[in-house]
Amino acid sequence: MTKIALIVGASGIIGSNLARELLAQGWTTYGLARTPKDDVTGLRPVAADLLRPESLDIALADIAPTHVFLTSWMRQDTEAENIRVNGAMVRNLLNALSPKHSVQHVALVTGLKHYLGPFDSYARAGSLPPTPLREEQPRLPIENFYYAQEDEVYAAAARDGFSWSIHRPHTIIGQAVGNLMNMGTTLAVYASICKETGRPFRWPGSEAQWNGLSDVTDARVIAKQLVWAATTEAAKNQAFNITNGDYFRWSWLWPRLAAWFGVEAAGFDGTVHPLEAEMANDASLWRDMAARHQLKVSELSQLASPWHTDLDLGRPIEVMTDMSKSRQLGFTVYQRSDESFFDLFAQLRTDRLIP
Repeated sequence: MTKIALIVGASGIIGSNLARELLAQGWTTYGLARTPKDDVTGLRPVAADLLRPESLDIALADIAPTHVFLTSWMRQDTEAENIRVNGAMVRNLLNALSPKHSVQHVALVTGLKHYLGPFDSYARAGSLPPTPLREEQPRLPIENFYYAQEDEVYAAAARDGFSWSIHRPHTIIGQAVGNLMNMGTTLAVYASICKETGRPFRWPGSEAQWNGLSDVTDARVIAKQLVWAATTEAAKNQAFNITNGDYFRWSWLWPRLAAWFGVEAAGFDGTVHPLEAEMANDASLWRDMAARHQLKVSELSQLASPWHTDLDLGRPIEVMTDMSKSRQLGFTVYQRSDESFFDLFAQLRTDRLIP
């Protein structure tokens, strides 16, 4: 049977890697976005606005996907607005597809804020979960747009009879320009600025993160889990954590990242030094660097998202993610996390995004 995928957010870190994975496996693959890109060979672009049902009806008129992958979201000023907007995006898409009766499986990507809380109450003392984080841990008793997105998927699945899977990655390491949450590229840009200016590559986060255990999710790994869950009977109607499968301490990894760029590493010194403040005045410097090194993107804000990196690295607890649930069901993909960063840095340099 022909597998027809519709990826929402195909130009993002997860979506673009998922598109390549699906295409490599022979799937007919569509990528939906307000302004689709053409940087994945073989991906069929679909231009639509998820907040306008009539736009979806027109764009999807001749498309009947068997599998839907939701990898996109829109950041709003408050969690109440995050819930309203991101819940509507999922609801509008699944409503548009409902009359076709073609959808067999819907996969939704959320993240560890399922356990740690949303942006405006993120990992605060008094609501910190036990680690390692496990899928069976209950929802927090606070508003969270991830919960709203899940509930929209559950309701549509009950109505239309498709199976579903929920995927909860930690920090995604992979390439995408203009992404709202992009630690790997943010650190690459920061290290490049440090090399240019002679500034030390200074740890920006908390002592708990510096000394504690952590993990990350390679975009290539979550892409493989998304396809696995969509095509594995035992994985249907399940929520899965997804990380590389190893643990590390930032006190071990930070000097290695610095060494890749040939800059001086400065570890935790008793004070948090947020990257958002550290890079606040670097926009003009980056434009100069882009011109001098012939880089493709001259706007710092299109590459770096220091606000999100600060959230991750400033947490008051170590964060480890349990992977045993999907391992037991047969998903065994593994990736060394230091190599995830190094692979990304090399790709960014090859693509002329960093000097």
